Amino acid sequence: QVQLIESGGGLVQAGGSLNLSCAASGSTFSRYSMGWFRQGPGKEREFVAGISASGAIANSANSAKGRFTISRDNAKNMVYLQMNSLKPEDTAVYYCAEGRSVWPRTTENEYNYWGQGTQVTVSS
Repeated sequence: QVQLIESGGGLVQAGGSLNLSCAASGSTFSRYSMGWFRQGPGKEREFVAGISASGAIANSANSAKGRFTISRDNAKNMVYLQMNSLKPEDTAVYYCAEGRSVWPRTTENEYNYWGQGTQVTVSS
């Protein structure tokens, strides 16, 4: 069983930055892609960014391009989401998830395990 624990959320002003972290348990971390999703108030959960098992390939939603960067450290079983130039519309609970394959996917059903989420609130 894989456990994922997110941290690094908080309250930040528009234009600010946050770096989210996700710690994963288990020995299979480096075999699978990882992703970040978010769910804003009254919205469905949506894909933010994904990274391949090796870390060589990453993709992101249009809303994140140029502002958010996903990375991972397989030696530490960690995945990160650096978020810059935050906007009020980025306010959401952010979840990390472990994928079912080596390649980063954009849909929820391509991910097996989920963390509990960390709240990000961006004030205007």
